[in-house]
Amino acid sequence: MRLCEMEEKEVINACDCRRLGFVADLVIEECSGKIEALIVPKGGKISGFFGDGAEYVIPYACVRKIGPDIILVEIHEKK
Repeated sequence: MRLCEMEEKEVINACDCRRLGFVADLVIEECSGKIEALIVPKGGKISGFFGDGAEYVIPYACVRKIGPDIILVEIHEKK
């Protein structure tokens, strides 16, 4: 799968069913080429350009399922 295909999928947290936004970038391990994390700007696709620069860095180990329209992740946020 290419990054441009992942950018079109919405990231949803399975723990609380909250929409986190869309994938903006990836963290890739240089030697192996494996994906280490997904980077999702807080505030979604549009406000990522106008927001404060905050982002979710989601470890790839937290990805549970990649479907045709969404990426389901499991992250436990501290309140």
